[in-house]
Amino acid sequence: MVAEELINHMIPPLKLTDDAHKAIVWMEEFRCNQLPVTQNTTYLGMISEDMILEGNDIEKKIGEFELIATQIYIGKNTHFFDILKVATENKLQSIAVVDAEKNYQGVITVQDTMTAFAQSSAIQMPGGILVLSMDQRDYSLSRISSLIEENDAKILNTIVKEDENDPNKIKLTLKINTFELNRIVATLERFEYKIIARFQETDVTNTEREKIDMLLRYLEI
Repeated sequence: MVAEELINHMIPPLKLTDDAHKAIVWMEEFRCNQLPVTQNTTYLGMISEDMILEGNDIEKKIGEFELIATQIYIGKNTHFFDILKVATENKLQSIAVVDAEKNYQGVITVQDTMTAFAQSSAIQMPGGILVLSMDQRDYSLSRISSLIEENDAKILNTIVKEDENDPNKIKLTLKINTFELNRIVATLERFEYKIIARFQETDVTNTEREKIDMLLRYLEI
């Protein structure tokens, strides 16, 4: 899924001549805390709810604010993994989409991107989840995939995240298309991979489903 498919066409851009009151009303209406600002077809940046509240002047024109994310935008063909990366690195909840000529095409919210990801086939398909911890230099998805396939299973999705406690390590989350994880875990551990969490979705109760959803939210996927 790419940016062009994730544009929220319900959210309009603000103009420099609009005032802060209009921005706040729109943020409430569209349930977002950042809105894009454009001039004709040119993207100028984002204005946030915090900026407006700090200014404490609802009649202040958008053009009088120092906009954020003025040089941060994505192309129409940007993959949604990269969209989340840009949003995370720049602490944004909304990201502008531009075409090859840098003309504004629309805006994507992180919430919309996360929803699309959660509805993707890889997440919806039944299976188990494994979380591995390893040194960055030891990461080889092809090798791990080969070990899993030896157990007649396949990886549906992967997420790589830096270990917040050790920048030299990563946490690798694997969604696997099988309920039975014991043989896979045994194989991985035999090759000295450290399993730090496992979730099996067999006969999933509402409580267990909530735990899995909480894990996915924690991993920011």
